Amino acid sequence: MTKPDSRVGSWCRVVGLAMLLLLASCSAVRPWQNQPMGSVTSRKTVKQDAITSDERSMLMFVSLSGGGARASAFGYGVLDALRQTRVMWQGRDISLLDELDVISGVSGGSITAAYFAAFGAETFPGFEHAFLRRNFQDGLISHAFKPDNLYDLTSPWFGRSNLLERRLEQLFQGKTFGDLTEQPGRPRLLVTATDLSLGSSFEFTWRQFALICSDLDSVPLSFAVAASSAVPIALSPLTLKNHNGDCPKVPNLKTSVTDDFRVRMLRQYQRSYLDARARPYIHLVDGGLADNLGLRSLLDRSQADGGLRSSVRQTGGGKIARLVIVAVNAEREPGVVIDSSDKVPSIAQVLDTLLFGAGSRATAETLGLLSDTVQAWRRELGQEAVDGKDPFAPDAQIHLVNVNLRDVPELTERRTLLQVPTAFSISPGEVDQLVAAGRKVLLQSPQFQKLLRSLSEIRSQIQARSASF
Repeated sequence: MTKPDSRVGSWCRVVGLAMLLLLASCSAVRPWQNQPMGSVTSRKTVKQDAITSDERSMLMFVSLSGGGARASAFGYGVLDALRQTRVMWQGRDISLLDELDVISGVSGGSITAAYFAAFGAETFPGFEHAFLRRNFQDGLISHAFKPDNLYDLTSPWFGRSNLLERRLEQLFQGKTFGDLTEQPGRPRLLVTATDLSLGSSFEFTWRQFALICSDLDSVPLSFAVAASSAVPIALSPLTLKNHNGDCPKVPNLKTSVTDDFRVRMLRQYQRSYLDARARPYIHLVDGGLADNLGLRSLLDRSQADGGLRSSVRQTGGGKIARLVIVAVNAEREPGVVIDSSDKVPSIAQVLDTLLFGAGSRATAETLGLLSDTVQAWRRELGQEAVDGKDPFAPDAQIHLVNVNLRDVPELTERRTLLQVPTAFSISPGEVDQLVAAGRKVLLQSPQFQKLLRSLSEIRSQIQARSASF
């Protein structure tokens, strides 16, 4: 009679052999692929991306940096603080979050940004239950070891980031960019990845997708966020097809010669997409490699467009009184300062320093460029519009609010939070601390307090005018 334990062992060997035979035959599965631009979608392009000022007296842009679940939680805290901040605007008592026009996200920040763009008010506290307080990372690993997923990974067209995309598909409930346009009152979503070949930002916008003659509406949010979060080595690049070989309308990139290096580089990158023979496919990785704040392309495009006014749709109404930019930065410091030792840095230390040390320097440059650009915009608004059409009110103001994890006031707490790992999951206690820190840093920001005083002044002016009648 066969012993039970020997029978179990036999079954294990059979199952193991079946798994090996299964994996020995390569899968031919192909993941989702972007669709070409049709005759209808070809008319959207830049107009679809334009920030409309129709009947808007405040334009608000919020960018959420990369940094895994640490950035997701910190950015969520900032959004929640904006939601709880009540102001009187246009005679209505509203929360500042109601005035949000564009939300941008990179890597971990793109998860929060996309969730809010998709679900709006349900984000509070829905996002906590759906992502922040779930062990998303362990779930992803378990998902990867399922037999059908292991088999799919043998396909030359299917990579680890496609498994991440499948998990995110559940989080975003299958929503696409087209679904977002059908929800009035929601902010426009901007997700940034990195073009692996160019090393430059690749934004999921109509303007960018026009360059590869593709339809943004059909792109799943899960694909964009997975691409933005695809950390090299740990995750694989995600791929888009360049449909420009057979495009009904090729974008016009002919511009006058400029002495601005940033504009020349931007045009050079853009033109590379128009040659589908040379670049039939575009491979995307983590957006933080090119721009961890999701702001650089916005600033470069404004420069290429000819300034702030040209970047905003011209309505001639002269209605925008406040332009608000909230830049959220949850970058952490390198885990080990390699210059403190004469020992040869390990591979892990080198990768950590490259990702977080060099990334921090690039972020510092972007923040400096943002500050300089805002100053240039203020000077621009101080001058009369050349064509006489001005979407901004004569007394319009620009408010830049930087919300940095490094600005957490308590030293011990700050050091602790800056060392929270960049991963898809963090502990419940770390979630609590980071969400609270996001709220605190925003509300205590001198720049944010200045914005609130500015809005109070408008309210006082309106009340004074009403009293005079």
